[in-house]
Amino acid sequence: MKLEPIITEKTLKMAEAGKYTFKVGTNMTKYQIKALINSVFGVHTQRVWTAKIAGESKKTMKGKNRFILPFKKAIVVLREKEKIDLFETKKK
Repeated sequence: MKLEPIITEKTLKMAEAGKYTFKVGTNMTKYQIKALINSVFGVHTQRVWTAKIAGESKKTMKGKNRFILPFKKAIVVLREKEKIDLFETKKK
């Protein structure tokens, strides 16, 4: 089962509000995602949103075509006062 965090400025802001974003396998259901997150990180998941992201072709700097594969994105909401340390940022 594939589970890969998506770390961007937007997802780090969402993580401060308790919503964590992951790239998951395209055939995984919400129940499988919830069980996987709970077992891997040792947290309690309240809600899971999923979205299928379509594949697209882009041109590289050299002018070659590159195809980006489709994937499924999952946004996970945890119980209050629980967090995943992977998304924590250092405050200055």
